[in-house]
Amino acid sequence: MYLVAIAWIYVTLMMAGAEATSPNGTVAGAVFTFLLYGVLPLALVLYIGGAPGRRRKRRAEEARTAAAAAAASAAPPDGGDHPAGDPVAPERKEP
Repeated sequence: MYLVAIAWIYVTLMMAGAEATSPNGTVAGAVFTFLLYGVLPLALVLYIGGAPGRRRKRRAEEARTAAAAAAASAAPPDGGDHPAGDPVAPERKEP
């Protein structure tokens, strides 16, 4: 896909060069030719073409976050496999 993008930029750059060096052309016309025929449509096509990759990356990140949250919630709070027992220690009385 990037090979086509590079080729399209080359073609529009050549079109802009021809516009600038033409007796009836202007440099402003060449700039607008390059922007309106080259950069803007190419940016739109690359953005739309990159949507599946961005979606795949976002879903992988969400899955990684969900897996980390599930692993954190599955672990016991004290880090051991035994029951926690009484939350408050009993008061010790001296004999």
